[in-house]
Amino acid sequence: MSNEHDIIDNLTDLETFLVMVESGGLGLKGVSGVGMATSNKDGSHFVAVFDDKQQLLLARGITTEVFENGKDMVRNGVGRKH
Repeated sequence: MSNEHDIIDNLTDLETFLVMVESGGLGLKGVSGVGMATSNKDGSHFVAVFDDKQQLLLARGITTEVFENGKDMVRNGVGRKH
């Protein structure tokens, strides 16, 4: 998460990231959930991917705007609408 180029700074990129997680495009095994959080260390926000044991598989930094406006997208998923 320390690389500024890896920070998700808009909702379109958040949606793309979530679709990649949902579709298995990132090669992560045993994905069980996705959530948003705030770091206790420095107050930065991130989106995290967890396995079924609630172990962190992947985290990406997100801007405050994405944190505030992308909660429903993370909570409900972005699966393709029929």
